[in-house]
Amino acid sequence: MAGRRAFPIIRGLISPSRSRSRLSPFNLFFDSRSVTYMPRPGEGDLRPVTLIPGDGIGPLVTNAVEQVMEAMHAPVYFERYEVHGDMKEVPREVMESILKNKVCLKGGLMTPMGGGVSSLNVQLRKELDLYASLVNCFNFPGLPTRHENVDIVVIRENTEGEYSGLEHEVLPGVVESLKVITKFSSERIAKYAFEYAYLNNRKKVTAVHKANIMKLSDGLFLESCREVATEYPSIEYKEVIVDNCCMQLVSKPEQFDVMVTPNLYGNLVANTAAGIAGGTGLMPGGNVGFEHAIFEQGASAGNVGNEKIVEEKKANPVALLLSSAMMLRHLQFPSFADRLENAVKRVILEGNCRTKDLGGNCTTQRLVDAVIAYVE
Repeated sequence: MAGRRAFPIIRGLISPSRSRSRLSPFNLFFDSRSVTYMPRPGEGDLRPVTLIPGDGIGPLVTNAVEQVMEAMHAPVYFERYEVHGDMKEVPREVMESILKNKVCLKGGLMTPMGGGVSSLNVQLRKELDLYASLVNCFNFPGLPTRHENVDIVVIRENTEGEYSGLEHEVLPGVVESLKVITKFSSERIAKYAFEYAYLNNRKKVTAVHKANIMKLSDGLFLESCREVATEYPSIEYKEVIVDNCCMQLVSKPEQFDVMVTPNLYGNLVANTAAGIAGGTGLMPGGNVGFEHAIFEQGASAGNVGNEKIVEEKKANPVALLLSSAMMLRHLQFPSFADRLENAVKRVILEGNCRTKDLGGNCTTQRLVDAVIAYVE
């Protein structure tokens, strides 16, 4: 079981447990009372975090996080940098800040369609070797959805596959795109998924693939998952073809626990699971490697460039607030993370302040004020 100690970066990254999936006002009272937090000497020193507000709604939702952090007196401060999706590359001073601070909080960055402009999101993941993307999709008490008891963690390989960016025009009208799958990357994402399941008392890991068609590339991914699974006999291991996976997600999502996927499939699966559980504006996520981590909205920020939402200042900040709770746990400030997470869940449960995507008409600032009222 040497692999079980290989990934200390996972421990406490995110902790919405199954026992908390249905919170009543009664047990919310107890959830809001945490065990006395005893900091180590010097732990109150402020930790620097690189902040990239991003495009569209990004400045709105990152400002929401800044306000809540200040209200909680969280021991972090932000180094803010302007980065936009139409830039050719991430500015060097931004990369140096992340390399120094080890942690970054990021709003959405728009990626232009076509035109040869590469995604800055992909550039960040590759340059920092943020090989694991983690998105937690779960039901919120008080928010009705078609399916109940959804609590899915999608762990996605983040550095290769169809996102390798190896494309070229063979001849006019014919383009070739290479999908790269390696044993090394497949094995380490499988180990991350099983390690996460083990540390968070999860019971099952499902590998998503298309090895029936892509026999060599997805076959190698599947082979790596099977090998790692033998090291964790207490965790059930399943496999599902990606198209059947999508059908199963929309018909019976509660059957899934932890899902491990290659790059492209993970993007599709995470967004589908987010939509089932309540919407992309709610689901937290992060990208992590051995040295660095970037926290951002878990599922695609499809509304990042929605000008109407920006003008009306009605963006939903919940996903990034919960991602910042993940960040606080990553920085080993669990008490602050619990306060923030419980405050957000309580606001959603009460239902008095919801943004348009959740069936309300609340502004970003009003929702932030409601959260602050419970963390102070």
